[in-house]
Amino acid sequence: MSTTPTDEAAPGAKTPAGRLDAFFQIGERGSTVGREVRGGLVTFFTMAYILVLNPVILGGSTDVNGDQLDIGQLVTVTALVAAVMTILMGVTANLPIALAAGLGLNAMVAYGLAPLMTWPEAMGLVVLEGLLIIALALTGLREKVMQAIPMPIKQAIGVGIGLFIAFIGVINAGFAGPGDGTPVTLGDGGVLRGWPVLVFCVGVLLTFVLMARKVKGAILISIVATTALAVAINTIADDVAWGLTTPELPRGLDDIVAMPDFGLVGEFSLFGAFGQISVITVLLLIFTLFLTDFFDTMGTAVAVTNEAGLLKDGRPPRLGRLLLVDGLATVGGGACSASSNTAYIESASGVGEGARTGLANLVTGGLFALALFFAPLAATVPAQAASPALVVVGFLMMTQVVGVDWKAYDIAIPAFVIIAVMPFTYSITHGIGAGFITYVVVKTALGRIREVHWLMWATAAAFVVFFAIDPIEQILGVR
Repeated sequence: MSTTPTDEAAPGAKTPAGRLDAFFQIGERGSTVGREVRGGLVTFFTMAYILVLNPVILGGSTDVNGDQLDIGQLVTVTALVAAVMTILMGVTANLPIALAAGLGLNAMVAYGLAPLMTWPEAMGLVVLEGLLIIALALTGLREKVMQAIPMPIKQAIGVGIGLFIAFIGVINAGFAGPGDGTPVTLGDGGVLRGWPVLVFCVGVLLTFVLMARKVKGAILISIVATTALAVAINTIADDVAWGLTTPELPRGLDDIVAMPDFGLVGEFSLFGAFGQISVITVLLLIFTLFLTDFFDTMGTAVAVTNEAGLLKDGRPPRLGRLLLVDGLATVGGGACSASSNTAYIESASGVGEGARTGLANLVTGGLFALALFFAPLAATVPAQAASPALVVVGFLMMTQVVGVDWKAYDIAIPAFVIIAVMPFTYSITHGIGAGFITYVVVKTALGRIREVHWLMWATAAAFVVFFAIDPIEQILGVR
């Protein structure tokens, strides 16, 4: 690739354009302002689906008190945190890596934390996890933690989360549900019923077709198209049960544009969860959030910077700043009730359009800021139009399964346990815990104790206490 800009002439160093070029190292990285703008636009449109999916996941669950989060407010905080943190990543780390609420992380908050505590308490744990990330980033320990866990185990965690997310998608859409005498079956009693399920099926097939044809923005295009189909069906058909959100044509400007509702900002309780559940459970939940966030960010950072030709000696440039912003994004997501924000692999689409610097992030972040005013429009998307994206993201995460050597049982068995337990128990925490314990036990049984890092021993022991908390409490008489 040529290392000189081609879209614009090199500006003088003292002009505004020249200072922009110097600050973001645009020419030095072989890019131009035009390429950065195009890259930022493409990145936004390939990840804008999160403005719909994050509210669907968080808004579709209830906390321990049966309370639900407001969809419109969720759209606002999703856009707000993504805008601020994406711009911050661009300005401080000068990398074309956008951030937003992490899929998998939001699922854990909705289905792993909220049933055990209130929403503010769950978001408080996200903030604590973010503070842990910041502390490890500032001390340089984060990379050491990453090295303690074998790569196949990390990949198995990603695969398990992918299956869990896909399972959430088919359940939320009504494609699967409880059966007569079975835990789960097809649709309603073994039969697909109603127009909403048809919308979901069309959405899944459409998204897969667009992806197979390598259409950029396939997920967003599918969400828009199936929402339009849902609106048409809702207009023509009678008494269609859509669930949480009913797709309706905007009746006026107020149904499209509105002032942002920041009602969820600051609604978190930093230590409230410690009064709801045991300390060991709280610590393990924070650790599980940390692991999920940790591997997601590092994998994305390496993949995107490698695609951009910026990777040096296996490390992204300005890694310390990247990790610090990632921690701040987690804290910001929890503090605003948007769930943990993390680096997005969709940033690679912008890199494919030529983005090489943080200037692209200013464009992406600016569009997320503009989206703050379109919460009513995003809130009209039904779960049946958004859930296909969960299935497709599950497929993308499933591709990591090739990284596991299935003939090496000391790795393959714990990897299988992680992948299977997550969707079967509807819990990311349970999957990671069961896998870690299995890994330590199998390695020990094979006489390979020295291959197990002390951190894996400590974590496995903590998870043993986590799973056995009920008999332990009975023995100690603490309940």
